[in-house]
Amino acid sequence: MSYTLKPSLTRHFLLALGISASLSSLSAQAQQMVSISNPTVNMRSGPGTNHSVEWALSKGYPLKVLKRQGQWLQVSDFENDRGWVHRPLTSSAAHHVVRVKVANLRQQPSVRSRILDKLEYGEVVRTLSKRPDWVKVQRPGGQAGWVSRKLLWGW
Repeated sequence: MSYTLKPSLTRHFLLALGISASLSSLSAQAQQMVSISNPTVNMRSGPGTNHSVEWALSKGYPLKVLKRQGQWLQVSDFENDRGWVHRPLTSSAAHHVVRVKVANLRQQPSVRSRILDKLEYGEVVRTLSKRPDWVKVQRPGGQAGWVSRKLLWGW
């Protein structure tokens, strides 16, 4: 059995479908994250090497993509600083940054679990896995453990 919509309903349906797809696309783009793939990358005031360097970002530093312009990405970080980075110098490797003064790195995803070490504000860690309230991370030196998601910013 097949159904045919009235021409006026078809237009409304297609319009609604198009709006829904556009909103989904915008939402996905607004939520896209990247991380720095090179040892050091300049975040610039505009999309090009002729713009001034605002910050130097280290490998793994997570950024939220706000806009694209050619090979350049307008991004923001966990402190909501904004700038531009060259897209080929970024990757999709998931990372987080510590957004509180001190965060406990725990053996298991529980506040009752043994504390392995302390992470400090601004420290960048690789994301290994996620649970609703916890993230398993790894330091560049190799130490891994769990951190409460609310203490981190990133993927």
